[in-house]
Amino acid sequence: MVSDDEKKYLYWLCHVPFLGAVSIKKLFDCIGSYKRIYNIEGKELEHLGLLKHRDIAAFDQSKIRIDFFNEELMNLEQSGGGFITPHEAEYPRRLLDIYAYPMGIFYKGRLPFEEKPTAAIIGARNCTNYGIQMASYFARELSAMGIQIVSGLASGIDGAGHKGALEAGGETYGVLGCGINICYPKENYGLFERLKKCGGVITEFVPDESPKPRNFPMRNRIISGLSDVILVMEAREKSGSLITANLGLEQGKEIFALPGRTSDPLSAGCNQLISDGAVPLLSPDSVLEYFDLRKGKMLRVHEKNENGLAKKEKMVYSCLDLQPKNLEEIISISGLSVNECMEVLLNLEFKGLILQTSHQYYGKKL
Repeated sequence: MVSDDEKKYLYWLCHVPFLGAVSIKKLFDCIGSYKRIYNIEGKELEHLGLLKHRDIAAFDQSKIRIDFFNEELMNLEQSGGGFITPHEAEYPRRLLDIYAYPMGIFYKGRLPFEEKPTAAIIGARNCTNYGIQMASYFARELSAMGIQIVSGLASGIDGAGHKGALEAGGETYGVLGCGINICYPKENYGLFERLKKCGGVITEFVPDESPKPRNFPMRNRIISGLSDVILVMEAREKSGSLITANLGLEQGKEIFALPGRTSDPLSAGCNQLISDGAVPLLSPDSVLEYFDLRKGKMLRVHEKNENGLAKKEKMVYSCLDLQPKNLEEIISISGLSVNECMEVLLNLEFKGLILQTSHQYYGKKL
């Protein structure tokens, strides 16, 4: 446990641009106090082998802004956020098991519950409609069973995983590759705000830090670190999702991968993971069995009930699957006229049974 005074100096230290988690921990282990680190001149730290000569001036200069950082921390806490350190009981215990765990976590909302099982749902930003639906479906089913969902709040699979968890009324947490006050991508702003109320947003990057490409591999180790299992929904042969999966393997996490067609580039990464020993993600039961949550109860995949659909609606619905079809193809299979088919598709979409994924392309909704 550190005092509030010590915490303020650690908050400052996290803002020193060239110091990372490993460097900060090394400084603390050698000096024994964050306040003492602040009070030591850069030249002395260089003499102790704790600072490089080129960084001395920047280190000493950063001390000038200590009052600004104190005010920033106060504003963060007053706005419903927080800054938590490894010295505090609230710090996520799972993170202490990873290499170079963050020396400070900025968050808004709340931090994940320690006692609850946690699954990461990750995958491609530019994913297919099938990938989006499966990410949402698995997140929804697992959340309904009390599993927390962690992801990166990115476009595509990440966002779908968060949304699925929210639909089930579960907790979901977004790990950012930027400052806590920045939503990236901007299109996920609504989701960003909802997570603060139904989970939280988390980052090790200081406020106002922009989403630099180099930040995301660092972000990925936190996603895997917070999770008990990692679900890879869609990934190319070389992708950030595979980096997260490999980090998870190094951390001893169970990896699940959604199988896909061998001809689909977005399934190449998942299929390779399965070939390398990942568990094929065939149903939520696969994950629930790992957590031993079923307790003798079989969880069934809830298919959409076609009872109550009009004859033409059943006809069109039976023409569709998760892979979207073009309007012309649906008309050809169903035998309906253009106007009839369009009217039926509109009704099915209104009832939440199908999705229009792009202009005149329709697919079933899980």
